[in-house]
Amino acid sequence: MTDTLEIRTLDSGYAREARSLLYHAYRHDPTFAYLFDVDRPGYDQRVRATVRELVNQHFLQDQPALGLFLEDRLIGVALIAPPQRRLDVTESWVWRLRMLLTAGLRCTRRYLDYHATVLSCLPPGAFHVLPLLGVHPQFQGRRYGERLLEALHNWCADDPASEGLVIDTGNARYLNFYERQGYEEIGQVAIGPVIEHVFFHPAPQRVTASDPVVE
Repeated sequence: MTDTLEIRTLDSGYAREARSLLYHAYRHDPTFAYLFDVDRPGYDQRVRATVRELVNQHFLQDQPALGLFLEDRLIGVALIAPPQRRLDVTESWVWRLRMLLTAGLRCTRRYLDYHATVLSCLPPGAFHVLPLLGVHPQFQGRRYGERLLEALHNWCADDPASEGLVIDTGNARYLNFYERQGYEEIGQVAIGPVIEHVFFHPAPQRVTASDPVVE
């Protein structure tokens, strides 16, 4: 039986589902494990709160997002910061205050330092940045991540002003995956004990062979 996959643009009505999915996708991420003190009690709550604030701020700023659905269930999410209206959520004092109240001072500082360090690796020019990208762990290993990236590349290809996409990861098992999808590593930065890899994909061309429907 062929899986029925569909890509939809997401708005704030999907915020709750997106937060839950991205929490599960990132709770075992090495970068998040360092940033939010995995060995200290309350780690899951700090990750959940951080993902909640990032997703809420993303939709509050009316930034775009794509969702991958399997039989009407949201299984993958990509938050997108376009070059023309890329807004830095960490500059919001409301966001910072909420982070301080939920993740604590040390973890908030770590996240802000991480964010600034990754931004320092970005090339000049107009490109899309992916603040959060994930497939629910229950559905990983089935090439759904490739379908989500393919749809994302098609979405970005329709923007003539875009020079490409940037994403970062501290998870070594994703390095070959991004390279296979046409990404090239443009920088490495140390985030505590974690080596964060910054990847760049030159302006993608639209792929039509297996495009899911975008609503």
